[in-house]
Amino acid sequence: MEFDGKVALITGGANGIGAGVARALAELGARVVVADVDQERGKAVADEVDGVFTHCDVRDPESNQAAVGLAERQFGGLDIAVLNAGIATGFGLGEDFDPERYRTVMGVNLDGVVYGVNAALPALKKRGGGHIIATASMAGLVAMPLDPVYGANKAAVVGLVRALGPVLSADGVTVNAVCPSFAETAIITGFKDTIQAAGMPVMDVREVVDAFLAVLRRGKGGECWFVQSGRPSEPFAFGTPPGPRTADGERVAVRSDRLTTDQEA
Repeated sequence: MEFDGKVALITGGANGIGAGVARALAELGARVVVADVDQERGKAVADEVDGVFTHCDVRDPESNQAAVGLAERQFGGLDIAVLNAGIATGFGLGEDFDPERYRTVMGVNLDGVVYGVNAALPALKKRGGGHIIATASMAGLVAMPLDPVYGANKAAVVGLVRALGPVLSADGVTVNAVCPSFAETAIITGFKDTIQAAGMPVMDVREVVDAFLAVLRRGKGGECWFVQSGRPSEPFAFGTPPGPRTADGERVAVRSDRLTTDQEA
């Protein structure tokens, strides 16, 4: 995929990875809609890339719909949806558990992807297909003891993308997740010293942005690409768990529209 003339919507586009993706796509010729709750920074990024800004609370389905509508009105359609909005958790499930904060975090990190996909799909289908990329995390692929709730919602994003991949491919829509390790963004502010004390590298945002571009160019439906310092990004190779079987021991394949046995496949 090349990007000249394409229209991209980026949630969480005011800062960090989202702002980096907005700049990179604009440099390659895309028209960009920056969607965020941070009005001041979001508008600054949009102005920088000659795009447009829209206030978007990704926890709200109507706010996601409005952002997609703006892309269609302003630029004539939508080709790429980067569902990037995300926040850190900052609590566990013990005495520090905060139910209100829990709902906020799940709303941004998981609901924002669900509502974003739902809002973007009709617009992408009008163009004959397109791309959806959700920002997940290495915390969605491996255990995240520093922030287990964050790991839970990112693992949910990974599961969602893997399940949607074959379903949406039939409509020409490629859906992927990008799963970065620790990058220089606001999310790691509270535990950056801990990361560095453990000897773990903190990646420059550009490394993550480069992975987004690689996924848009080469990603296949349902893939979740890891991004780690010092190694090329590529799709994570998920192990194959024991699958469902009939009473006679025959394997059952879970497809997008039905369940089939080996003999029916």
